[in-house]
Amino acid sequence: MNKVSVLFVCMGNICRSPTAEGVFTSLVSRDGQEESIEIDSAGTHAYHVGKGPDGRAEEAAGRRGFDLSPLRARTVKPDDFHQFDYILAMDSSNYDDLIAICPAGQEHRVKMFLEFAPQVSETEVPDPYYGGHSGFEHVLDLVEAASEGLLKDIYNRVEK
Repeated sequence: MNKVSVLFVCMGNICRSPTAEGVFTSLVSRDGQEESIEIDSAGTHAYHVGKGPDGRAEEAAGRRGFDLSPLRARTVKPDDFHQFDYILAMDSSNYDDLIAICPAGQEHRVKMFLEFAPQVSETEVPDPYYGGHSGFEHVLDLVEAASEGLLKDIYNRVEK
């Protein structure tokens, strides 16, 4: 398999995108594809650069067997648009922010993450930051569904 790279993006890179990175990393490891798929996450804003994921996100992910503790927040860099095959926004605001800084000709890399979960009625992964613990569980439900779909998309893309 040729190397494929995925970047998950939310606003601050402490809730949704590190959750997606952790879940997707686990699925890739389950399939033994760690050498073939590069995974990272970033934020469109620099609020939390260098900090670990929100404790509530870590706790919810941990209950499902996902470890987010090694992850650290960073912002999207111009090079990301050339380095990553998939740049996946958690919501339309992040999508718009990404498109606004995307170099010409690289827009095809930017997509909404939930495009990979057609069975889900929602189009955006909601920001759980200002809500309660149930919001983090809902994010995990959406992220797990989209991660499975993304992995299938990558496998189908590589087969072609």
